[in-house]
Amino acid sequence: MPGSPEDLERRMANLRAVAQHHAQGRESADQPRREDAAKPSAWRKRLASLGSIGVVLAFVLGKAKLIVPLLKVTKLSTLLSMFVAVWAYALFWGLPFALGFVLLIFVHELGHALVMQQQGIRAGAPVFIPFVGAVIAMKGLPRNAYVEALVGIGGPILGSVGALFCLIVAAATGSEFWYALAYTGFFLNLFNLLPVSPLDGGRIVGVISRWLWVVGYAVGIVVLIVTRSPILFLVLLLGLFSLGRTIRGPREDYFKVEPAKRISMGIAYFALLGLLALGMQVTDRPLTEVRENAFEESGWSSLTD
Repeated sequence: MPGSPEDLERRMANLRAVAQHHAQGRESADQPRREDAAKPSAWRKRLASLGSIGVVLAFVLGKAKLIVPLLKVTKLSTLLSMFVAVWAYALFWGLPFALGFVLLIFVHELGHALVMQQQGIRAGAPVFIPFVGAVIAMKGLPRNAYVEALVGIGGPILGSVGALFCLIVAAATGSEFWYALAYTGFFLNLFNLLPVSPLDGGRIVGVISRWLWVVGYAVGIVVLIVTRSPILFLVLLLGLFSLGRTIRGPREDYFKVEPAKRISMGIAYFALLGLLALGMQVTDRPLTEVRENAFEESGWSSLTD
């Protein structure tokens, strides 16, 4: 993970440079659209503002267990919401990167679904929400905190495999596109492991030690100060509202788990954190080179601001 706020800002600038590089390449291939350059910019601003509203609605409705019934109207809900998400992200990053980004989210959600199926918990189809991610309904309560942790860690594990696949392709081809996707996958799964409810990390650490939720909020506040992320702000705020209920658990004996299971989950959680941080380190250098080349060729001084 980044060692300082400057490191984090530089790495995010690297990722933005690659995304803008590909988006600009897509637009340059379509000359007539340059005359309407102001229109996409306006749409992007509108979508950015709608994205913040979407974050609030998605998490609030999700907490109320209403988001999936509202969106899952047909069995095509996953595909339809994926198309909408790809379209929304393509306005910012271009179609290829947007498609890869959504597929990485899908792989992450598939990890949750597979564990739920293995544990005998009925699961709904994943539904994608632009600028938020995706949600998947858990149609039943886990037996205890350990099962909930298994469901929580299933997504980041399979999501990390997806990011690793992108890294392997990037190393074999030298493509900055695949490096950017790999970095995005590592970053998304690492972010989800922040030990704060309703993120996956919040589901996982309950079985290790409920004190880790306090640590999670301390880390989350530091990251919020560095990144000024509105999504992280809402995650922390909503998690704070439900903190009392989360600590109590749905049942009195919910957190009574054998020590061996607590230890094994702790090892898996911290090992995954380390591997994802390592993945970000490995992808950082190629993206830095792309950013520097883009700056030299295009004079994008804003990338260093």
